[in-house]
Amino acid sequence: MSNIEQTLSIIKPDAVERNLENEIKNIFKDKGFKIVKEKKIQLSKLEAEEFYKVHETKPFYNDLCAYLSSGPIVVMILEKENAIMGNRELMGATDPTKASEGTIRKKYGVSIDKNSVHGSDSSENAKIEINFFFKD
Repeated sequence: MSNIEQTLSIIKPDAVERNLENEIKNIFKDKGFKIVKEKKIQLSKLEAEEFYKVHETKPFYNDLCAYLSSGPIVVMILEKENAIMGNRELMGATDPTKASEGTIRKKYGVSIDKNSVHGSDSSENAKIEINFFFKD
């Protein structure tokens, strides 16, 4: 029985600013992900705060929200078998200096904050995050 999942991926402002959207999308496609939907948007600080609400008690919350709303982002719904874990492995560790060779964050991440991509960390969060950006 196959386990086709959807997950949310965000190409963050630092990567969009450096024109890495197509390179990053191609990495996903090369790894068998299907990009079901995508759009380029600019979040307000309020929208970023809403999106990252799960982190609001953490010390990095304000910086995270300021950063996510600092420039255009590309939000995508990725789909494939075990997409959530597959995407997390492909992204690499949050801190690019600790990310494995061949991961997106190792290749493009600038810092622990400007780490180029976001991906859902669970099927529950994938549903919430996809719905946040792609309410039909």
